Amino acid sequence: MEEANSSNVGTESKPQTIYRCKKCRRIVAAEENVVLHERGQGEKCFRWKKRSSIFLKGTDTEPPECSSIFVEPMKWMQAVEEGTIGEKLQCIGCKARLGSFNWVGMQCNCGAWVNPAFQLHKSRIDECHIYLTAEQDSTPN
Repeated sequence: MEEANSSNVGTESKPQTIYRCKKCRRIVAAEENVVLHERGQGEKCFRWKKRSSIFLKGTDTEPPECSSIFVEPMKWMQAVEEGTIGEKLQCIGCKARLGSFNWVGMQCNCGAWVNPAFQLHKSRIDECHIYLTAEQDSTPN
């Protein structure tokens, strides 16, 4: 019985999340590139000129789910390499707009302020789950 368990050790799969451009399916980020942030208080955190949750019925529950992910700067982000302060992020493969960045920071739709911000819109990317074995995960890139 112990032999059966020890043979499964090397084949156990470990889930990992990658993010791909919806248009050309190029990998644009991985789970380890995502910058986590604490969820804000939703619309209460936005300026007074924007919609107020006081006038919306039934919105005093949880803040909305984030419609974007924030990542660390990566080599494929050409506008970042050019030294601009803030601009749109385009896929290096198909030039589709995936999001935007700003070194000063941006506010997520949940109300949290992320600084610096490299934002990828979830509607423009696919979240894919891949499974790596323990052997694949330990091999150097």
